[in-house]
Parts: sequence; C-alpha cells; structure tokens
Amino acid sequence: QKSGELVAVKVFNDASYFRPQEVQMREFEMLRKLNHKNIVKLFAVEETGSSKQKVLVMEYCSSGSLLSVLEDPANAFGLSESEFLIVLQCVVAGMNHLRENGIVHRDIKPGNIMRLMGEDGQSIYKLTDFGAARELDDDEKFVSVYGTEEYLHPDMYERAVLRKPQQKAYGVTVDLWSIGVTFYHAATGSLPFIPFGGPRRNKEVMHKITTEKPPGAIAGVQRQENGSIEWSYKLPTTCRLSTGLQVQLIPILANILEADQEKCWGFDQFFAETSDILHRIVVDVFSLQQASLHRIYIHSHNTTTKFLDAVFKQTNIAPHHQEYFFEGHLYELDPSLQAHDFHKTTERSPLALLSTEPQDLVGVRYRDPALDFPKFAPKVDVVADCSTAKSAVGAAHRTLRIARELLRARELLLRGLRWQRPPRLVSARGTSALCPCRLEAVGGTGVTPALQELGAVRTRLQAVSPRAWPCRPRCCPTRPDPSHLQVLGDLSQCSRDVFEHRGELDGILAELATHGQEVLEDKSIQQIECCLEKMQLIHKQFKQARTCLRLGYNEEQIHKLDKVNLGHLARKVLLIFQDHCVQRYQEMLALHGSRMR
Repeated sequence: QKSGELVAVKVFNDASYFRPQEVQMREFEMLRKLNHKNIVKLFAVEETGSSKQKVLVMEYCSSGSLLSVLEDPANAFGLSESEFLIVLQCVVAGMNHLRENGIVHRDIKPGNIMRLMGEDGQSIYKLTDFGAARELDDDEKFVSVYGTEEYLHPDMYERAVLRKPQQKAYGVTVDLWSIGVTFYHAATGSLPFIPFGGPRRNKEVMHKITTEKPPGAIAGVQRQENGSIEWSYKLPTTCRLSTGLQVQLIPILANILEADQEKCWGFDQFFAETSDILHRIVVDVFSLQQASLHRIYIHSHNTTTKFLDAVFKQTNIAPHHQEYFFEGHLYELDPSLQAHDFHKTTERSPLALLSTEPQDLVGVRYRDPALDFPKFAPKVDVVADCSTAKSAVGAAHRTLRIARELLRARELLLRGLRWQRPPRLVSARGTSALCPCRLEAVGGTGVTPALQELGAVRTRLQAVSPRAWPCRPRCCPTRPDPSHLQVLGDLSQCSRDVFEHRGELDGILAELATHGQEVLEDKSIQQIECCLEKMQLIHKQFKQARTCLRLGYNEEQIHKLDKVNLGHLARKVLLIFQDHCVQRYQEMLALHGSRMR
C-alpha cells in the first residue's frame, strides 16, 4: 500500500480458521522470529474487511517453487549440477537458521521451497509455509502429525497415513528425512521410494519400503505387484550430477534417510558434512587415454598429493603415473602446491591427464536414451496424452544433453591428440634436429622406438667423443675407430626412422584436421534442438487441452495430428542421435584408441 512493492498474500481456507487461536498464531510468530535470506520474509499480518480474518503479507518469489522447477520436462532426470548445489546451499543455510532458533519445520518438500532469481541471474531458494512449524530443541519430542505423505518420516507416515494407533514421539530428525527425500528428488527427478502403482495407491508397501530399507540404501523400487523391492545404493545413471559430487552426496542421503531415529544423523553432523561439500572447489580433469572427463571435488587448502589421490579414486591411475598438460603445455604440479593455486579449469578447458602406463578406453558413459521415450497410445486421452508428451520432451532434453557431451568429448579428444603428439624432430633434409633438452627425455617411457634409439646413440657418442679419448703421441697414425663407424651407421638408420616417423605424424595431423572440420560443421545439435522446440509446442498445446472436459471434433482431429507429429519428432531425435552423434563419436574414439596404442 505504501511502497508499490509486489508481495504475496497468504489466505487461509475455512478449516484453518476453526483451528485453536494459538495454532493459528503459530505461523505468524514463527515468521516474525526468523530473519534469513533463505527463508521467505513476513512483512505484515493484516485483517480482511469485516470478517477480520487474518492474512499473511509475505515476500513474493516470482519463479515458483522447487517443485515447479522439477516439473519442468528439462529437469525430468534431475537438476544440473550447478543448480543442485544452489539448492543444497540454500536449504542447508535456511535449516541452519531454523535450528539456531530451535524450530522444527515438519513439512519440508519441494513445494515449500520457493525460488526467485537474484541480480546475478542465479536462483535463490527460500523455505516457506511454517503452518506446521513449532519450537523444539534437539533433545525434545512431539506427538502431533503434520506433513506431506511422500516426504513424511516413516513413523509419522504410519500414524498419519495408515491411521495406525501408536504412542511414538518424534524428534527434530523428522526434518532430516524430509530433506533427504527432497534432495534425492532434486538430484534424480523422481522419489526415492516407489511401490508398484505409486506411493498414493500402495500405502502399505510404501511404509514397508521405508521401514525395511537396509543400511546404506538410498532408494527402493517395487516394479511388479507383490514383487520384491530393488534397493539402490547409488544414484541412477540418468542422474546429471558428476561422479565427484555423487561420491560426496550419497553418504549424506544414506544417513539421513534412516527410519530409526536413534541411528539417523543429528543436525550437527548433517550441517558438518554438507558444509564440507559446499566448501570444496572443483578441478576438471580429462583423462586422455581413457577419453573420460572427471570433476574432482577438493578443499582449496589441499595439496597436490591429496589431489592426485582423488584423481586415482576416479580414474584408477596411480599418482606416480599421472602427468598433466594444460592448454597444450606440460603442467608440473609441485607436491606442496595448494589447490587454490591450480589453474582455473572448466569442463571445456580441463587439465589433460596422461598416464605413463597403458590405459583402457572408457569414453562417455550413458544409458541409451531410446529407453526413456514413452510409447504413444492410439486412443485420445487428453490427460494421458499430456503426461506422455511431457515424458517425451523430458527424454528429448536428455538426448540433447548426451549429444552435447559427445560433441564436447570429440573436441577434447582432438585437442588432446594435438597436445600429446611429439614435436617434429626432422629437418627438411631428413637430418636430426634434436635439441639437448629433448635428447634428455627420449630415454623415458611413452616415446617412439626411433627416439629411444636416438637416446641410446647419444649415450654412445658421449662415450667415444674426443674429450673421452686418452692422449696419444703425435707419431701414432690416426686410424678409423670401429666404434665411430658403428655410431655413424646407427645415426644413419635413426635418421631414416625419424623421417618415417615424420610421415606418420603428418598423417595424424591430416586426420586431425579432417575430424576437426567435421566437428566445426556438425549440425546435429541444432537439428535436435529444432525437433525439441517443436515437441515443446505440442506439449504446451496438450497442457491446454487437458483443462477441457471434452474436445470438439476439429480440436480432436488436430490433437490426433499433433500426437502423430510428436511421435515422428521423437523418432527423428533418436535417429539424429544414433546416426550422427554416436557414430561420429565412436569413429573419433576408434581413431583415438589406435593412436594411444
């Protein structure tokens, strides 16, 4: 009324006003007590007209909630790594403020985590809806039940959803369970515990899954009616988080998704472990022989020794076999160098790792996106068709992401082969043009036989050089030394070998130029993007059709045609992916493998 600032007004339904006065006032008092950037602000409590019913005037979050972000088909398989880390940081900071004020939320879920965009273009997430919150110290318990069933602690689920009488009391760790389910949902795009038919249709099995979960498991799915539960101890292959982050996150999920409140972590340990992740920096490493990209999460104060060990855990390349290049130059890491002094890396500009021992090709690992595309039923069903279209768009988004990963891998392989190739060692006349520093290195591993032979010849030349000859009387006739003749013969052979090696290098350079041009001219990404854009338009139309009780004749015919087009576009996306993206990547990988051998 005074500033013109856009605000959100929370109005309560009729049932809420029949609650006891102290319960109604609880949310008001909670929000007045809290003041944190990751908690939605309360501006005022006002009354509406003659009814005198209270409403909350609150901070307006213009970008929806975490749930709306996860409902976007682009995030059907979870958030990107950068966005997930923002969610992690914001939720942990908001929860830390709640615990500092002795408050338990009791209804944490993606729908109660609001989102707005900061001035820097990054998301800011804020906890909201404190209608179920109350003050509770770490050692206190409560008996009333609140929350949303998919995110409820199993003990509360048993009483609130299954309606089974029990005398259990609940502690602050019930929030940790809800946070665990929320983080899993954000990381994967799906709930961790899913009975056959879904959580809302099979409540008894839902409770069975959550209470019988073995230690260390972070998910359980029942794929057939009355079937066994498939337990998972890691995140699915479709998850967009790097292995480096997953390794840090999985132990946290395993220890807060613990039904036994005595075995579940407390908030102190939860805050310590999540803070440990958030205070790490990332070093991007591309293992050249394995053709695989890695993200190494390490503390900024850790030294090279710790970094090499972390790389070993992901690549299985022992620290003493690791050599690094950065932007084409040898990058020597002093053992005492701290990680914050490393060169700044990105996934497009990583440290290139070269092992001094042979390595097996690994490449980009992914699940075939064809498995993600749904089948289209011929019958017109606006609700089912909208859901199918959403799944198809989500699968197309994932296909596009994999295609981009394959293209990026091709670019890194091309750059890596250029960096790894030895410099030309032969002059225009075919004679050796070896610099002393290069000769020092030719005896090492990973060089060509021709260069190794040159190193051996150099050693022999030093042994028979004039400085090494004993003094002779002037009267003694000078005769050709057999060792000199042998060295000259060896040098002649080495010269021929190096000349042949030069021809081989020229062949490699020609192949690299050809593949480099193919990468520059590759239009497959743009083609998939074009198909995806059309699929999104059809999905948007299906969402509008879903709101209609019944389609008219003309609308139904258009709907059928759109459905056919959607299936055609999905098949085209897969065709482009398989025949262009995958095939060209595999060709590059085969060339790379032969050169590495």
